[in-house]
Amino acid sequence: MKTVILAAVAAAAFAAPAFAQDAAPFTGPRAGVTMGYDKFAGRDGFSYGVNTGFDLAVTPNITFGPEVSLSDSTTSLAAGVEVSRDLAASLRLGYIVTPRALLFGKVGYANTRVEASNSNAGGSFEGVRYGGGVEFAVTGNTYISAEYQRSEYEDGIGGRDAGVVGVGFRF
Repeated sequence: MKTVILAAVAAAAFAAPAFAQDAAPFTGPRAGVTMGYDKFAGRDGFSYGVNTGFDLAVTPNITFGPEVSLSDSTTSLAAGVEVSRDLAASLRLGYIVTPRALLFGKVGYANTRVEASNSNAGGSFEGVRYGGGVEFAVTGNTYISAEYQRSEYEDGIGGRDAGVVGVGFRF
């Protein structure tokens, strides 16, 4: 069994450069900015942030890799209670539908802070983030994207929905 696993790993390692060529421009490190609609616990706002990730070619049409993001929001839950920074770490799986378009889904961890300006109340809430979207390669190194994100938090505080668009660069 170890031989079969080692053979599969070796085959993947030698095939990855060929897949990367087919999967270009959707492989390698990337970084971008996002902005869009944010809805937390039934309240609307505007979300803006940054993200970075690394995509590997698994097959000629499939990419996989980690992504981290940091964002903020203008969403206000009540007088003096604001939704603040949002951190997320996800795994992203993509499917190249055309040489310039990638459909992707992702799932991971989310942590959102809520702050109250008139007291020490507030705190951080942890949960699961999932979503999906599309990435379009404008050039070999530049892309635009649109995605939907849903976060489900512990402690029964409700969920968060975001629809964001972005622009990014691959290195």
